[in-house]
Amino acid sequence: MRTVALAVTDGMLHLELSMAHEVFGAAPAGVPEPWYDVVLCGPGTVRAGRFLLEPDHGLSQLPLADTVIVPGWADVDAEPPAALVDAVCAAHEAGARVASLCTGAFVLAAAGLLDGRRATTHWAHTRALAARFPRVQVDPHVLYVDNGSVLTSAGKAAAMDLCLHMVRRDHGSSITNTVARRLVVPPHREGGQAQFVTTPAPAPHHHPLDDLFPWVLARLDQPLTVQDLARQARMSSRNLGRHFTSVTGTSPLRWVLTQRIRRAQELLETTGESVESIAAATGMGTATTLRRHFHRTVGVPPDTYRRTFRSRTRHDPQAAGDIRADSTRADTT
Repeated sequence: MRTVALAVTDGMLHLELSMAHEVFGAAPAGVPEPWYDVVLCGPGTVRAGRFLLEPDHGLSQLPLADTVIVPGWADVDAEPPAALVDAVCAAHEAGARVASLCTGAFVLAAAGLLDGRRATTHWAHTRALAARFPRVQVDPHVLYVDNGSVLTSAGKAAAMDLCLHMVRRDHGSSITNTVARRLVVPPHREGGQAQFVTTPAPAPHHHPLDDLFPWVLARLDQPLTVQDLARQARMSSRNLGRHFTSVTGTSPLRWVLTQRIRRAQELLETTGESVESIAAATGMGTATTLRRHFHRTVGVPPDTYRRTFRSRTRHDPQAAGDIRADSTRADTT
C-alpha cells in the first residue's frame, strides 16, 4: 500500500486532509523500509476551506494508487462531483484500498462502495447518510470501520485514528507507535470505541484514573479483575465502570484486554520469545488463550503477525507481504 493518493476537490475539509498528509507524507525517523509516496489528485487548483491546493495529478490517476483517501466533504447536502465519484469507484475496481475521513463517506456511498457494508461518519451526519443511502449499514457510534478494502471514519480526531490504524495494518504496532509519538497523539484507539461520551470531560485537576492506567500497564502479566482495579482506584466496581466508560468509551475488562493484545503485538515484533512466553508476559495464561483473543482482535494468528512484522522491525529486506486486519468491531475491543 505504498502509493497513497489524496482525492481533493473544491469543498474538501482541510483538517482531515492535513491529518492524512501528516501521517502518510513523512517517514518517522529510523524507519528502515520504504515509506509511503503521497500524491494529491484533483481537477486543477482546488479550494479546501481558505486554502488553495495545487494537485500533483488529475483525478484520472486515482486508479494507479494503492490507497485512496477521500477527506471530509464540507456540504453533505450537495452531490459530490461526478468526476470524483467515478474516479474513486474506478480506483476500488482497480484494487485500491479506499478510505474516507469524516463526511468523505458520502463520496464513497455515492460511488456505491458502501452498499451492504457497515460504515460510519461524523455523528452529526449519520442520519443524513443513512437516509440518503439506505443500503449502507450506518453505525453512528464507532470511531472507524475497517471492511478490508473499504474503510470509513468518524469526524475530526477519529480521522487520525483511522490513518494510524492503516499504518498499523501496513507496518505493525512498533512503527505506528513511533509515528504517534512524532505527532504527539495516542497511538491506538479501537474502532469500536464511542465517538463521544455523554458525561462532561473531567476537570483539569487530577482524575481518579490517572494513576490507575500506569498501574495496570505495569501488571499486564498478572491476573486482573474489575475488583482489583476498583480497589486500586479506591472506588466501587460500579463507580469504576462509570468512570472508565466516560474516559475511554469502553469497559475496564475490554480496556485491559486491548492493552494485553497491544503488548503482545510489540513483543511479537521486537523479540524472539515463544508464543507461550508472550502469553505469560501479557497475562493471557496459555498460548491457546492468546491465539484465540489475538486472532479475533487482530485478524491473524500471532505466528503470522510475527512473520509479517518482526522481519520489518529487524530490517529484513525479505519482509513478508501485507496482512489484512479483521473488520474492527465494537465486540473486538
